[in-house]
Amino acid sequence: MRRDLRIGTMFLAVLAALGIGSLVLDRMAGVKAAAVMAPRFEVDPMWPKPLPNHWLLGNAIGVGVDSNDHIWIVHRQASLEMMENYAAANPPGPKRQMGVVESECCEPAPPVLEFDEAGNLIGHWGGPGEGYDWPETNHGIFIDYKGNVWIGGNGRPRPGQAPAPGAGRGGARGAAAPEGQATPGYFNDNMILKFTQSGKFLMQIGKPGQSKGSNDVENVKGAAKMYVDPKTNELYVADGYGNHRVIVFDAETGKYKRHWGAYGNKPDDTPLGRYNPADPPAQQFRNPVHCAELSNDGLLYVCDRPNDRIQVFKPDGTFLKEVFIKKNTLGDGSVWDIAFSKDPQQKYMYLADGSNEKVYIILRETMEILTSFGDGGRQPGEFYAVHSIATDSKGNIFTTETYRGQRIQKFLNKGLAPVTKKDQGVVWPKAGKG
Repeated sequence: MRRDLRIGTMFLAVLAALGIGSLVLDRMAGVKAAAVMAPRFEVDPMWPKPLPNHWLLGNAIGVGVDSNDHIWIVHRQASLEMMENYAAANPPGPKRQMGVVESECCEPAPPVLEFDEAGNLIGHWGGPGEGYDWPETNHGIFIDYKGNVWIGGNGRPRPGQAPAPGAGRGGARGAAAPEGQATPGYFNDNMILKFTQSGKFLMQIGKPGQSKGSNDVENVKGAAKMYVDPKTNELYVADGYGNHRVIVFDAETGKYKRHWGAYGNKPDDTPLGRYNPADPPAQQFRNPVHCAELSNDGLLYVCDRPNDRIQVFKPDGTFLKEVFIKKNTLGDGSVWDIAFSKDPQQKYMYLADGSNEKVYIILRETMEILTSFGDGGRQPGEFYAVHSIATDSKGNIFTTETYRGQRIQKFLNKGLAPVTKKDQGVVWPKAGKG
């Protein structure tokens, strides 16, 4: 009898343990199923390969990817420091007590560079030429669905340089930093340029120094970034550093289509003063309006950089919604550039923040930040003013850095993974298994 009782008690204990274990397992399975997933990336510290000819990059101010997964960047030759530029000096090299010493290194690379997937430099061109006005300071590069290359610019006069005769005046006010808010008055770069991939000039929209402000339909004023809609062949321009608007042109003829400011309003160049996160949301864009990116489902995402916000529109300029990103960021602002994941639904959006030195991974449907990667610094996977961002067909991310960052980086798409940290820091490659 006692033996039967002991067996029965043990049996009940086993059943209870199994029940508790099953409950724990069920809960663990539920937690795992509910885990937030997001694309995971690792920096490729060996990409790209070294440039030939002792070439160096200046401010790397735009990046784009074409249909062949070739990666294009545009940079500013004139932004190199003197000691980076010895080989281009005339005569070459620094002066010393014993006379002029020739130097093999270094000089600026051509403004437009094309890399293949392996990081080899396979094309280069750019600069002043016959029939068009090259920007004082180029800004932004986009390769459209036909393979055409678009370039903008945000140049003001250099110190001591007079505005061009007959140049238009007026515009926005703000901090006097090359990548910050626009300075008062004259802008040279009131144009957008269109080239073939070999650098043949095709079209120019606008003329240097001719902008009449944010409701001028003939010129832009410090255009930051371009996008061409393959469905309509319309060119969307984030315009930009002097103006406070999005403007749309026909990408074939350059004919004006439409434009608008924040919330779909008519843009206004009245100075807004400095951004204060405690104030009500500004009813106009601040300078610079830094990106205008169209999603596959026909939503236009606009980077209102110093206002720390993304505004979303229909292609006709109808305002839909806005979201603030790191709203307390002052100075250069937090919303620098965006790119989308390469699934057909473009489920995720990637946002480059050159002030906080991060790339945010955002769930596009809700605009929720899922996680981020990056940190300030000069090592691979770190950023110094991460400025522009693009994705290739495999979902890899490419970033460029302005100011003294002067480089392009590649982040390899490692697929979806559970989000374990809101801020991942430097996404260094995982150590191989021995």
